[in-house]
Amino acid sequence: MAKKGKKTKKSKGADDGLTLIASYKRAYRDYEILDTYEAGMVLTGSEVKSLREGNAQIAEGYARVRKGEMWIDGVHIPPYTNAIGFGAHDPDRERKLLLNRAEIDKLDMRTAQGGLTIVPLRLYWKGGRAKMELGLAKGRSKSDKRQNLAERDADREMTTALNLRNKYGHLD
Repeated sequence: MAKKGKKTKKSKGADDGLTLIASYKRAYRDYEILDTYEAGMVLTGSEVKSLREGNAQIAEGYARVRKGEMWIDGVHIPPYTNAIGFGAHDPDRERKLLLNRAEIDKLDMRTAQGGLTIVPLRLYWKGGRAKMELGLAKGRSKSDKRQNLAERDADREMTTALNLRNKYGHLD
C-alpha cells in the first residue's frame, strides 16, 4: 500500500501565480502612469536561465514601436553564469515584446502625439513565461513630484487623525 504524503497548508493570501523578477518602483514617482499593459518577451535560452536566477535590471529601460513591432531597450539581463562562448548572450540587446496588434497600434498612436513614453514597471514569471508590465507614462516635473508628495502626506495625516479619533473617541 502506498504511503500518503503529508498534506500542506494552502496560503490564505491571493496567489495569482506571479513570481517577481525585477520591478521599477521609482517609475510611479518619476512618471504619471496613465495605462498599463502586459507583454510577453522573446528571449534566448541563457536569458531565461539568468532570469530564473533572479537577475535583471529594468530601471533604465524604455519601449518603442518600430516597423509595427514593440521593442524594449535598456533592460539589462546579465549572462548566465554557466553559459560560456556560444551559449552566452549580449546583456544589453534589444528584445522584442509580444503584444496584440491593436495594443501596439494604440501605443504607437499615443506616443506619437508627444509627451508620453512607455516604461517597464515589472518583470515577472506568469505560468512559466516571462512577462513584462509596461506603463504608458507622462513625465513629471520637479514641482509635480513635490505636489504629489505633499498630497500623499496630507492624506496620511488625515487617515491617522481619523484612526485616532475612532480609537480614542472625540479628541479636541
